[in-house]
Amino acid sequence: MSLYIDLLITHNDLTLDPSNQPLLVDDRTSIAQDIGHMIRESGLLVTLVAERDRFRRADCIQQLELLVETDVRLVPGSVQITEEGKGRYLLAAKTVEFGTVEVVF
Repeated sequence: MSLYIDLLITHNDLTLDPSNQPLLVDDRTSIAQDIGHMIRESGLLVTLVAERDRFRRADCIQQLELLVETDVRLVPGSVQITEEGKGRYLLAAKTVEFGTVEVVF
């Protein structure tokens, strides 16, 4: 039995199965989806992508890490955001019950 169940959102819309019923995600995938939504809704992502100064980008990344760490399903201090390439970031964190979760944004 799953602890966390959520509707699957793809491209800002519900994902439906062939019979037009919403698909569900659970546990680790649900946490990852919630983290992605939290980051988008914070508005910090726009600031991060638009910022040219590396010190201000680092500050924005730290703000995002602190925001994500407020999720009680994550181990405190385990959130790390690294830049993969231009405008692409990888967030990795340990969940309390399901191991590591990764989100690319």
